[in-house]
Formats: sequence, C-alpha cells, structure tokens
Amino acid sequence: MQISKLLIVFLFSSCFYSLSAQDTSDGLDKFISFPDKIFSAIDKKSNAVEEKLTSQTEKYLSRIAKQENRLKKKLYKKDSLLAQSVFGDIQSKYNTLKSNQKTLINYANTYSGHLDSITTALGFVKNINILKHKNVQSLANIPQLGHLEKTLQNLNGLKNKFNQTEQISNYLQQRQQLLKEQFQKLGMVKELKKFRKQVYYYQAQVKEYKEIFEDPNKLEAKLMEVVTKIPAFKDFFAKNSELASLFALPGSSPFGPGQAGAASLQGLQTRASVNQALIDRFGAGPDVTQALQQNVQAAQGQLNELKSRVYSLSPSFGGGQGEADMPDFKPNNQKTKGFLQRLELGTNIQSQKARMFSPVTSDIGLSVGYKLNDKSIIGIGASYKVGWGRNWDNINITHQGVGLRSFIDYNLKGSLFISGGYEQNYRSEFNSIDQLKGYSAWQISGLVGLGKKYQISKKLKGEMKLLWDFMSYEQVPRTQAVVFRIGYNFK
Repeated sequence: MQISKLLIVFLFSSCFYSLSAQDTSDGLDKFISFPDKIFSAIDKKSNAVEEKLTSQTEKYLSRIAKQENRLKKKLYKKDSLLAQSVFGDIQSKYNTLKSNQKTLINYANTYSGHLDSITTALGFVKNINILKHKNVQSLANIPQLGHLEKTLQNLNGLKNKFNQTEQISNYLQQRQQLLKEQFQKLGMVKELKKFRKQVYYYQAQVKEYKEIFEDPNKLEAKLMEVVTKIPAFKDFFAKNSELASLFALPGSSPFGPGQAGAASLQGLQTRASVNQALIDRFGAGPDVTQALQQNVQAAQGQLNELKSRVYSLSPSFGGGQGEADMPDFKPNNQKTKGFLQRLELGTNIQSQKARMFSPVTSDIGLSVGYKLNDKSIIGIGASYKVGWGRNWDNINITHQGVGLRSFIDYNLKGSLFISGGYEQNYRSEFNSIDQLKGYSAWQISGLVGLGKKYQISKKLKGEMKLLWDFMSYEQVPRTQAVVFRIGYNFK
C-alpha cells in the first residue's frame, strides 16, 4: 500500500514538474491531467469521516435520549407538571435530530480550513476544464472531470455533515444548560452527571473526527503544493473560497486585482492620522509614548484573554464546553478513539546469566495492550526463552522455554508507573511442541513493581521495568525473584 501511494505521488509530481519552467497556460494544461487516483484518495477519506460522524451521532443521540427519559422519571416523582413542561415528548425530539442528519443544510456554521482549500483547488480545476471544453454538452464526457464532480459533491456532503453535527452540538449544549437551571432549583444537579458525560463525549468525538480530516495526507499536501504555485489560483481562491466570503481578502473585490476592497476602505482612519491625533491630544514626549505603549499592551492582553475565553466556550472553534460548563468528572480521552487507536504493541527482553545446569538465556516478549483510560492499560503477551550457550567459546542456540503473560500498568506521575502481572512459564528445555502440553511443568509468577516510559519518537516509546516475583519462593527449583526488563512500545 505504501509503495503504491509513493508511486502515485511520483506520477503526480512528474505531471507538474515543468510548471515553473513554462508559461501559465501550458502549466494549466499539465495540471488538469493529474492521476485519477487522487480523487479516489480524497473520496475515501471524506466518506470515512462522514460515515463515522453519522454513526457516532446516532449512537450518542440514542444514549442521551435514554438519559433524558431517566431524568424525566426522577423529576416526575417530585413535580409531574414541571417534568412534562421541561421534557415533553423526548423521543420525538431526538428522532427529529436524527432525521435532520440526512437533510442538507445550505448555510455554514463551522469552518474547516483544509476542506475549504481542497474544495477550492478542485473547483479551480473544474473551471479550467469548463473553459477548455465549452462545446462539450456534459461534464461527464470530459476525461476525469466526471470523477472530479463526484469528489466535489462528496466534499460538499462532508461540509454539510460538519454543519449538522455543529448544530446538534449547540442544541445539546443549550439543552444541558436548561436542565441544569431547572434541576438546580430542586437540588438535583448530581442527577445530571451521566447526561453531561454523554454530551461531553459526543462533542469530543466530533472534534476528534474533524481533526482527523484536517490532517492532510501526502496526496492532498502535494495537490496544494502544486496548485499554489499557479498564479491564477491565488486570484481564484481570493474570489471563490469560503474564507473569501467571510473576509474581504485581497483580490476578492469586483474592481479586480490590485483594487481589493478600495471602496470598502473609504472613510477608515490611516495609521498616520491616528498617530497625529494621539500627538495632538497627549503630546510627543518619551514619557507619553511609554505610557501609551503600556496601555496598548494591557489592552492587547485583555483582548487575548477574551479571545481565549471565546475559544473555550464555543465548540465552533474547537473548544470544549467552556469554563462556565466544565465537566464535573475527569474526562477519559481514550473514549473517543477507535479500538485500534487504543492498542499499544510492545516488545521487551530480559537476560539471565548461566547457571549450573542452564546456559545464558534471554526472554524475548511480545505484548499488546489496550488503553482503558489515559492512565491505565491492560494487556496480554507471550515470551520465548532462547539459550545462547555457556560462554563465548561455547555458543549453542537452544529452546529453553516459553511463557504466557498478562499485565496492567497504571501511571503514577509523569513517566513513572506501577506495574503488575500474572504469568505462566515453561522453564525447561524442549525440542517439540508436544512437550509443552504437560500443565504440571508450568510455573506461576505474580509480578509487581515500578516502571519508566520515555519518548523516543512520535510513535515509539522506550520502557524499563523492575519487578518482584512474589511467587518465586514457592517454585521448585526456585526462580529469580527480581526481574528487570527493557523494551519498546509502538503506537
């Protein structure tokens, strides 16, 4: 798969290599003939994110509706009229929210920079093809443009899905605030805890999927790298992107390039006029200048604080529930991740010097752990004990045993964690699998100790464990009581 992606990138790059050395029209001719597989890659990513958003939204809305039904029953016991007034027909409300997922929304509530860039780049290609094929009756008859049109439709569908989930998130936020106000009057705020949890995790899940889409893959990055080198695209983006509709970007003015927003700038104060006004009012001495600078810095600090609060309060900007509605529980950041994302592969090694009847050995272990939350991980594994011989002059590789492992790690602070485990080990030399079937020959180990994990790279961690086998004293012959293992974990 990786080789095929690299091949696509190579073909894609070769199509555009000569852009900088040729004139714009020739460059555009080459640009519109890029590999069709790039569309497939964008389709696959956008469709996957949209499907996950749809399925997760339906799942969480069902859970939240159940929580509302439970809250309604509890409130009904205290005030039946208030319960009916506050909750009404719960199932009908949430069925409407679910059905609205399938309805396209024409106005935007949330902005995705990556989605805007990709959509505008593909729209640029589409316009070029339309200009080059004015006599073609259908876009589907233009090579590759049929697939491009489908890709643009998929991206538009994803945009609508972002808007829909944003609206649902805002509704749930308002609903949560309403219930909080009503339950506070009756001293029943604690009853809202499970409801608040579901709302929080839904918003976190939506944010997680948006971040996945915002992270460009290699083909998307190459697409944007190539298209931004074309001068005509800069003018097209300034006039047709979603960002251009939000702000008056240079070049977006109907007066043409170089006259961006000339009419809209009339009547605005210039920097020179502002400086002159300050001098006329306060003077031009160094003390006055210093005082003004301090006041400006203080004002900027307050403005930044306000911006930070807006960011945290609004899910539209990727923030959480906000300071006013912080969750009354410790969030589990692993809950919004997929099953495979919560898995952690590991390997470790433990060596032992030669003894009277046994050679130098090394226990090589493999494990897979599942993150329960941000601090805890449980897992299983297996090990193989290889014998190396008595010394350097007598190297002889033999099968000295195997083991089955289970473990649990709990983070204490920073990179330190406490570890425990249960293991069964076959510690005798064997030459066939049949020898391992004798259960009485297996020994039990109970391990507890400390460990340290340290970051090596983005996806690789080093690990050291010092463990005490408190069941070693019961083994015949007695096994090693202190175990030291070093290894690596892969995300």
